[in-house]
Amino acid sequence: MIIESIKLENFRQFQDEYIEFADGTNSKNVTIILGENGSGKTTFAQAFFWCMYGETSFADKKLLNTKVANQMLPNETKDVRVTLWLKHGLNDYMLVRKQCYTKTMSKIVAGNSSFEIAIKNSGDGTLRYEPKTQCEYVVNSILPKELSRYFFFDGERIENMSKDIASGKKSDDFARAVSGLLGLNGMQAAIKHFNGSTGVLRSYDKEFDSNSDLKIAKYTADIEESREQLDKIKIKIEDAEADKDKAKAVIQEKENELKQYEESVHIQNEKERLTKHRKQVEIHQMDFCTELFKTFNTNTSAFFSKNLIYRALDVLKNEDISDTDIPYMHVKTIEYLLKKGSCICGTHLDAGSVPYQKVKALMDYLPPQSIGTSVSQFKKDAMARIGALKKSDFVEQIQDAYALISADADELINTDDEIRRIDETLSSGDVSTKVQLIHKDIKFCQGRIANDENIIRDAIRNQGIWEEKLHRADSERATLSLKSDKNAKIQIEKAYAEVVFKQLNDVYCKSEQAVRTELQDKINSIFNNIYNGDLSLTISEKYHISVTVNGYDVQNVETSTAQSISVIFAFIAAIIKMARENKEQNDGKDEEHLSVIQAEPYPLVMDAPLSAFDKKRIKAVCEALPDVAEQVVIFIKDTDGDLAEEYMSDKIGARHHFEKIDAFETRLK
Repeated sequence: MIIESIKLENFRQFQDEYIEFADGTNSKNVTIILGENGSGKTTFAQAFFWCMYGETSFADKKLLNTKVANQMLPNETKDVRVTLWLKHGLNDYMLVRKQCYTKTMSKIVAGNSSFEIAIKNSGDGTLRYEPKTQCEYVVNSILPKELSRYFFFDGERIENMSKDIASGKKSDDFARAVSGLLGLNGMQAAIKHFNGSTGVLRSYDKEFDSNSDLKIAKYTADIEESREQLDKIKIKIEDAEADKDKAKAVIQEKENELKQYEESVHIQNEKERLTKHRKQVEIHQMDFCTELFKTFNTNTSAFFSKNLIYRALDVLKNEDISDTDIPYMHVKTIEYLLKKGSCICGTHLDAGSVPYQKVKALMDYLPPQSIGTSVSQFKKDAMARIGALKKSDFVEQIQDAYALISADADELINTDDEIRRIDETLSSGDVSTKVQLIHKDIKFCQGRIANDENIIRDAIRNQGIWEEKLHRADSERATLSLKSDKNAKIQIEKAYAEVVFKQLNDVYCKSEQAVRTELQDKINSIFNNIYNGDLSLTISEKYHISVTVNGYDVQNVETSTAQSISVIFAFIAAIIKMARENKEQNDGKDEEHLSVIQAEPYPLVMDAPLSAFDKKRIKAVCEALPDVAEQVVIFIKDTDGDLAEEYMSDKIGARHHFEKIDAFETRLK
């Protein structure tokens, strides 16, 4: 989709204004529209959205120009009209939305509205109008409404999106946008068709004939009950997750609000420092405890038996136990010689003979009967134990470790006292009542989060129980179905459907993961240009977004700042860049070679994107913008115009300037 031009008639401040946009000819794809605050930049940006979808974000929904309205006579009618010319695919489109206003004796009343779409004939230039019933469908095929906010956005939208990111909550909007833009909606619909509550797999369950075996009906009922319970559990988990995200968002909002109070900022920061320090001390203490236990378990038996070993060695030292054993001789050897009936020297060992008795008597001097052998081994082992104990400095190690653990324990007590003192300060009269209420709200939300986490844990545990019951009932029914030709056929068909579903789901998961990874890489690439690599984003599989600065997690990305706007700018820019690149990759390929991800190029229309940045980052943003989308339209303040011209001069194909005549009228210079 490339916007060629737009015409506004009686649309709020604009009575009759027409603008053409740079379309990428000669590599110039940027249109800048300058104007002072209040000149109508936001109004003009809203005109795009109103023309396409019939909606605006204005608090005052009256669109008719005030000067025109004041000049109307009773029963006179005036139209508000926005005409948008654009290219999409191989076609040229003209979109016209009109709202009628009529003057009565006392007021102006909004009347009928209409929306028309015409497609230009490439041959003779004539227009073919689409049926009115198809116009909304055509618009959504060009740019789905749920995606439009990512390509036409203003300051309010930026602030709301930044709050979602700051709180770390799941961004459903981002998830839907990525899926829709990158061609995954169709796969999602197919997966739901197979495994939804009214999907293919469940329809097979209803077809099983229980007449052949009554147990089939029981197992089918068990399966249905299990799936109903799993559906309820899924909803419960999603609701708890959503509630937890809301609570986190409120906490983030309250913590930002808290920082507005100068008295509490330092105290709050000190608490955060102490909390981090306490965690480090806990880890430090745990490390020493682990080492202490390891040392104790390794050497404790030797330590406590040391005196007994010395006494035993003293006793054995004065005893003569030599020459009572035969070195390297074993009982098995004697038994072998007696059984063989011949000694190794050749003497016959007949049972009952003297040689036989003498050889047999040797068994009394061999282990375990041989005291000499046993004592010798004991002395050897005992000396080894004592030697190892001396080398290990066991007592000193235990004492040192315990001293460190005790020191950490004292540090924890002192830190807890400091945190407790800070909490008392924050909740006492030393700080304003407003701050106390904020802390109360934060504590309440923390309780909500803890409760939601308990709900999720219980739900996950029950989920496992019902999944096991479902699997067991499904297996039993599959076995019984073999007894009936009809049921066997249904079971086979269901198995085929399950294989297709699994393969489809696997492809989707891999595609979605690849998309997220690519999106994350592109976001961070844009961050590197704006923040010199200091800022990076991570997108989880559930589209929770976490921000790190210099490798450290950021718990709160402040809203309405250059940082938060950069987060959103990079996210949206990355989506558009992916769409553009995928379009280029797919151009000219056969249908069978097209990737799952397909998208048309889209324009990026931004209202005041530079206002929150310093000069350095304005330069980075301006240099990045032309490469983000095939068409860029930016509304900027007069004061930012020189910088935009400086940094994007070779990419600017159209320039316009709004001149504010008065509070009710703006014209193009």
